[in-house]
Amino acid sequence: MFRSWLKISDRCEKCGLDYRFASPDDGPAFFSLCFVAFPLLFVVVWLQVSLGLPIPVLFLIGVPLMGLGCLLPLRPIKGWLVASQYVNNAIEAGTEKLWADMHAREDEARNDRLDS
Repeated sequence: MFRSWLKISDRCEKCGLDYRFASPDDGPAFFSLCFVAFPLLFVVVWLQVSLGLPIPVLFLIGVPLMGLGCLLPLRPIKGWLVASQYVNNAIEAGTEKLWADMHAREDEARNDRLDS
């Protein structure tokens, strides 16, 4: 599904599924921040309140914890969003004709290259 860490491949290597329909955009970052960073914030605040750590130590613990906590789930969340778009046949509202025209032009260009 991925050709690099967060770049989606054009096609599935196993089944040939075309991933042009997928557009998760900023969704993975949003879900990562909402479901990971927000709870981790409470962990950092709890560390401060219960242990009374100095602010520099709190930053040394909190910043890497938040960074890794938000970056590591990006790829699985992006995969989940692409899969849910496929399962639900999701496209932007009102763009059916645009997508059909765009893919028809790409198919024509591909056929022209194959013919020559």
